Amino acid sequence: MTTPLPFFVYGTLRPGEPNHDLFLRGRTDSEERARLPGAALYDGPGYPYAVEAPGSVVVGELVTARPEAYPRLLMDLDRLEDYAPGDPRNLYERVERRVTREADGAAVRAWVYLAAPSVTAHLRAHGRLIEGGDWLGRP
Repeated sequence: MTTPLPFFVYGTLRPGEPNHDLFLRGRTDSEERARLPGAALYDGPGYPYAVEAPGSVVVGELVTARPEAYPRLLMDLDRLEDYAPGDPRNLYERVERRVTREADGAAVRAWVYLAAPSVTAHLRAHGRLIEGGDWLGRP
């Protein structure tokens, strides 16, 4: 069983975005503003990709699932993000990272979906960086 960590979401799973209601409504104990240090945000085809980038920050929410909803939510989010452990065709990789809660500055371990290596290479070469790392603040 995967360690039940909260999720750091930075795109279409954020409140007000289309996948929030589809995947998170009624399945969370808390959702709070947070930041992912050491990552940058790139615009994808209707959704963003976070990639490792020292000195950059991605803005999002730290989402804690209700315990009884966690196993199914993890499977649903992995499917949404086209992630399967060890699959070279992944668009995203689910990795554990430390994120910073805005309310108190505490560092919290969380699952984050980062762009897979092949996607990251393409984005760095040809992608459009979202300045400020906030999907909701993009032009």
